[in-house]
Amino acid sequence: MDFSKLSSNEKLASVGAVVAIVGGLLGGIGGGGLNLLTAILMLVIVFLPQFSPTTTLPGSKGSLMVLVGGGAGIGALLALISILPYLGIFGGYFLGLGASIVGGLIMGWAGWKEFQSEGGKFQIGMKK
Repeated sequence: MDFSKLSSNEKLASVGAVVAIVGGLLGGIGGGGLNLLTAILMLVIVFLPQFSPTTTLPGSKGSLMVLVGGGAGIGALLALISILPYLGIFGGYFLGLGASIVGGLIMGWAGWKEFQSEGGKFQIGMKK
């Protein structure tokens, strides 16, 4: 794994994924379960080409990143809405959930930026 070979969008997505994983583990799987799953998927999308150069992704990296990042962003917004009534009580659970939300939003933004850097053309499926 060579972090220096990643684009700025891929680095941002990786950081967001790590933040979402740590937040999901701190806050409990129930609070950040969707973001934990999307974070793992984002890391696979970003690092699979380095670990296995012969493996092809089922679409362009930007298209996959925008799908996973969009799911993470939506999950983060739903989690944020769900904790609004409890923001007065700030414990470890809410700190972890907050980190998971921030990580999900970062992944969503990074996926969008990568998608735009590829020209904004949605491409899913095998290339011919």
